[in-house]
Amino acid sequence: MSAETASQSDDRLVILGSKGGPAIRPGGPSPTASLLEIGGRSCVIDCGLGVTRGLVEAGTVLKDLDLIFITHLHSDHVLELGPLIHTAWTTGLRTPVAVFGPAGTAAYWDGFLASMAYDINLRIEDEGRPDPRDFVSVVEYAEGPLEIAGVNVRALRVDHPPVTECYALKFYTPEWCVVFSADTTYFPPLADFARGCDLLVHEAMLEHGVDRIVEITGNGARLRKHLMDSHTLAPDAARIANEAGAKHLVLNHLIPADLPGFEESDWRSAVSAFKGTVSVARDGLEIRRT
Repeated sequence: MSAETASQSDDRLVILGSKGGPAIRPGGPSPTASLLEIGGRSCVIDCGLGVTRGLVEAGTVLKDLDLIFITHLHSDHVLELGPLIHTAWTTGLRTPVAVFGPAGTAAYWDGFLASMAYDINLRIEDEGRPDPRDFVSVVEYAEGPLEIAGVNVRALRVDHPPVTECYALKFYTPEWCVVFSADTTYFPPLADFARGCDLLVHEAMLEHGVDRIVEITGNGARLRKHLMDSHTLAPDAARIANEAGAKHLVLNHLIPADLPGFEESDWRSAVSAFKGTVSVARDGLEIRRT
């Protein structure tokens, strides 16, 4: 892991998966997931494929899993939610875990439990493990505050068609404020939501990268429409960050993230209008509160 900013603070953000979309390629980054440690709480934001491995490599003890937040139910944000909790359980998890997600998250969890009932029931009986159904809770949230001890959390519904239940999340204590845009098209209300934040983790897309994806994808025309209607071009992410007065912009959920010919300099050039600090996400990127 690399540290973007060194500090004695225990509060930190670790990008566990930095690419947009569900596909993985040899040597490429993982889909969306982040770890935010703030106010004494450990928060996992989104659970794309690879989140469990990413948490271990970030130094997280899986049996200490605490809070999980799902921004929306696209597979690159929720696919490994069940496997993460199950793997933590098999490594000794027995303390409460709260999962916050939009409508439909409880159905996902119930379906995962049903799919793994044989293994779960066998391990309870054969290995003496506690029943995860007794200490994992799912809270389906909507726009507004979320009741969590130790850290303030608010949700804002963003514009990510055709998904209607997709939420930006703001985590804040007196010392630190971190905002995640979730997946969204350019959405001006996000600037007010993120006003004065220390870190704005915003999805970002390069238009010439979209053109390259269209060129190599069989359903390119439909995919291009989806991407342009549902995601934010990097210059517009910079615009939101400037309007919010954010101190540090982290470009994340990168599209494209793993195609040859696209370098960090392309991203930095695209957000050169932003007045603060810029980081381009990569798997393992760590930013500590200073």
